[in-house]
Amino acid sequence: MRLDTRATARWLCCGGCRDLVYAEHFVRDLRVCPHCGHHDRLGAHERLSTLLDAHPVIPLDAAPTLDDPLGFADTRPYRDRLAQARGGTGLDEAVLCASGTILGRPVVAAVMDFAFLGGSLGCAVGERITAAAEHALATATPLLIVSASGGARMQEGVLSLMQMVKTAQALGALDAAGVPVISLITDPTYGGVAASYATLGDVILAEPGAHLGFAGPRVIAQTIRQPLPEGFQTAETLLGQGLIDAIRPRAALRPAIAQILDAAAWARGDRALPAAWRDDAPPLARRAEELPVRDAWRTVRLARHPGRPTTLDYTGWLLDDFIELCGDRVSGDCPAIVGGIGRVDGVPVMLIGHQKGHDTRELVARNFGMSSPAGYRKAARLMRLAEKLRLPIVTLVDTPGAYPGVEAEAGGQAHAIAENLRLMSRLTVPVVAVVTGEGGSGGALALAVADRVLALANAVYSVISPEGCAAILWRDASAAPQAAAALRLGVRDLLGHGVIDAVIPEPDGGAHEDPPRAAQLVRRAVTATLYELAGLDPARLVAERTRRFRAFGAAAVEVSA
Repeated sequence: MRLDTRATARWLCCGGCRDLVYAEHFVRDLRVCPHCGHHDRLGAHERLSTLLDAHPVIPLDAAPTLDDPLGFADTRPYRDRLAQARGGTGLDEAVLCASGTILGRPVVAAVMDFAFLGGSLGCAVGERITAAAEHALATATPLLIVSASGGARMQEGVLSLMQMVKTAQALGALDAAGVPVISLITDPTYGGVAASYATLGDVILAEPGAHLGFAGPRVIAQTIRQPLPEGFQTAETLLGQGLIDAIRPRAALRPAIAQILDAAAWARGDRALPAAWRDDAPPLARRAEELPVRDAWRTVRLARHPGRPTTLDYTGWLLDDFIELCGDRVSGDCPAIVGGIGRVDGVPVMLIGHQKGHDTRELVARNFGMSSPAGYRKAARLMRLAEKLRLPIVTLVDTPGAYPGVEAEAGGQAHAIAENLRLMSRLTVPVVAVVTGEGGSGGALALAVADRVLALANAVYSVISPEGCAAILWRDASAAPQAAAALRLGVRDLLGHGVIDAVIPEPDGGAHEDPPRAAQLVRRAVTATLYELAGLDPARLVAERTRRFRAFGAAAVEVSA
């Protein structure tokens, strides 16, 4: 923003749309343009005041570092540039570190200031980020890093490069200790900062329009001599590429960060579950003989009904304050699997599930609930985060199967599914899976390696679709009804084989006839199951989960007297 002399009052010209903005309103709106939403840069002090509660804010100290290790000079001595930056910003360095609270939740914050030599990473910045991480480790307090940087500080040579390792090691220690790190990307974040602590957060949030990358656009354009695509390196593009979790406007950052801090705080407390969960389960069928014999093909059609609740429907009915977390951090964000953190009666849970849709447009956009490798990698990342935060995991399974396309195979579909099976087998937090519709082959199993597997009454679970089975074995796709019966994919047979533990009743006619009622039945069944699992220590959870799947297919052996 800059002062505009076309008016007598104090007006500013937006750096995005170039419209005039009244300065007083601009400051009131946290330096966000009311016309185009452009987020102007904030200084470190301003940023801290927008994020942290007013009291207490305690500055954090760090060990002294060399001011000018190389005796560097370009057109001016480096020491003169440092003195100018200090005078212009009121800061000693390009980062301000403090401990405080966000909506009452403790946090250690390290906030960069682009106005100080472009927020560049030098020895002092690296030392202060590291000291803040060490303080977070010593106090078991989540760390929030707000990045704004052009990269490593050239005037400090290779020593600035070494700060990337120093800070990465400090965040690695936090990861090993189970202390969460939240990264907030602001515009711009490049170079050594982007390639170290800015992208190592457990959750990466970004402001709208923020740029993030290793090489800056000018360097790339000059190197490859090609025009860059629209939206290159912007938060909106990065979200689709699976590299950040979410974009939040400035005014929404405090509550979003507080939700994550709240989940971490619950895990560090006594992790008590509401006593009401113990006896709140709906009438669940636990033996096959309790269920009627149903036509298999009719059940398949009910399981596929487009009116059945989707995972995002369930999040609205089951959870408070759900924050969706996106991306696999490698290749993309598959829309066929969604996940994030929400609260049930104040208890944070990680909910992950397949997402289909209710109409053709949504089904196509969600690839009919058929996940790519990126979806399974995203699910795995969220499960690891849940384990780190000690959160229970709930998965909702509803997919025809993993996406069988060429791109999926080239992206390692088999590898991604296999990794999930191994990961879920060793998770040390409770895992409850619910088959809400179709449980199609390995694509379903990749979210269903759980301590307890529940299913809605009209759900199905099978090694292959009836149509696929009919085409292969009957050599006639029209034999799908016979294949469905032969596959014994309904809940009565699944319960008899022990593949599922209990069946959740559905409203008359099916879940699609009364989705809110179906969601409440699922909620009560899940919370009662989580309460049952809460008393098991991590080693027992893993051991019993291993025994569960180890037993499938084994013949019973009679022991003679």
